[in-house]
Amino acid sequence: MATQDKDLPVLVAGGGIGGLAAALALVRQGFRVQVFEQAPQIGEIGAGMQLGPNAFWAFDALGVGEAARSRAVYIDEMVMTDAIDEYTIGRVPTGEAFRQRFGNPYAVIHRADAHGSLLEGVQASDRVSFHTATRIERIEQDADGVTAHDQHGQAHRGLALIGADGVKSVVREQYVGDPARVTGHVVYRAVVDKADFPEDLRWNAASLWAGPNCHLVHYPLRGGEQYNVVVTFHSRETEEWGVKDGSKEEVLSYFQGICPKARKLIELPKSWKRWATADRDPIERWSFGRVTLLGDAAHPTTQYMAQGACMAIEDAVTLGEALRVHQGDFEKALDLYQRSRIARTARIVLSSREMGRIYHAKGVERLVRNDLWRGRSPERFYDAVEWLYGWRVDNCLAPH
Repeated sequence: MATQDKDLPVLVAGGGIGGLAAALALVRQGFRVQVFEQAPQIGEIGAGMQLGPNAFWAFDALGVGEAARSRAVYIDEMVMTDAIDEYTIGRVPTGEAFRQRFGNPYAVIHRADAHGSLLEGVQASDRVSFHTATRIERIEQDADGVTAHDQHGQAHRGLALIGADGVKSVVREQYVGDPARVTGHVVYRAVVDKADFPEDLRWNAASLWAGPNCHLVHYPLRGGEQYNVVVTFHSRETEEWGVKDGSKEEVLSYFQGICPKARKLIELPKSWKRWATADRDPIERWSFGRVTLLGDAAHPTTQYMAQGACMAIEDAVTLGEALRVHQGDFEKALDLYQRSRIARTARIVLSSREMGRIYHAKGVERLVRNDLWRGRSPERFYDAVEWLYGWRVDNCLAPH
C-alpha cells in the first residue's frame, strides 16, 4: 500500500445488510470505512428472512454472531406442502442432527434485527463514518485510489470502493451495464401478530405451501410473537420492477384453487408490501481494479433459495479474508474475492430460478414434483445441501 494513502478510507456504497457486513469486514482488517446510504437514515425495510448455518459462520467471523443468535427464532423443520390437497411433499428436520452436521442451526429473523446486529458491530468501532441521503453516482480510479462523486456534487477519495448498493446498483450500471431480468413473479410480504395468526398454523417451522403458479411461506419471528407471511404468484400484468403497497383483492384473485387452510394466510395481513421481482444473469467479472460489487449488486437473485442476505454476508467475510491474504493489496484481493464468489453465487441465482419452477409446478409437473422427495431420509436432504450449508471461513477462498 502506498505510504501516502494509508489514511484514506475504503468507500462502501450502500448501508444495507451487505454494506454493513462489508464495513465490519474491512474494519477487522484495519481499514477506516465511509458508508454512503441514499436513504435519510440507516435502517432496513422488509419482513422476515431465513438464516442457514452458513450465515451464522459468517456472522461469527464478523464478530456479531451472538447478537444475531439472540434475535433469531430456531425452527424445528422446513416443510413443503401441496397447497391444493395438503399432501406433505418434503420435510427436513433442522434439530440436533442438522446442527451436528453443519455446525450451526437453521433460523429465521426479522430483517431489521439482522441489520441491527451488524449495525451494532459497526457502531462499536470508531473507524466507520456514515453519509446518509447520499448516493454515489460516478466513480473514477487511478493507480493510488478511487474518487466517488455523489448527487450533491461532492467528491470522496478512498483506497477502493465496494458497490453494495443493491439490486439497482449504480456501481454495476457504470462498470457492467447489463439489464435486469424482470421475472413476472410478484411477492407480497407482511408481518402478522401472533394473536391474529391461526392456532393450527403456528408451527415452529419454515413452511411453504406450493400451488400452481403461486406459493405461500410462513414462519415465526421475534420469539414467536409475530409471523412472517410471504405470498408469491405469476402476474397477469406486465410488471415494472419495484415496491408498492399491495391489495388483498389482487392476492385472492390468484389463489382460487388452493385449500382453505392455506387460503387463511391470505386473509390475515392488514397491509401488504408488493414487490415485482427481478434478478440478473450471472456475470464472469465484477471486480474492476479498485472497485468491486457485493451482495445484490453483484448477484441479485429471486428469493426461492432464501439465501440473498446470507450470500451478501458471506461476500463480506470472503472480501476480508482476501484482503488479509494479500495484505491490503486491493487489486489482488478484489480479484481473489471475485474468483472465490462467482461460481457459488451464480449457483444460487440459477438454483433459485429452478426452485421457483418447482414450487409453482402445475398439471403433470406438479405430480412429478410431489414424487421428487418421497421417502427421502433427512441424511439425503443434508447431503443435497452440503455445498450450500457447508461453507466456512476456512474454505471460502479460491486457490491462491
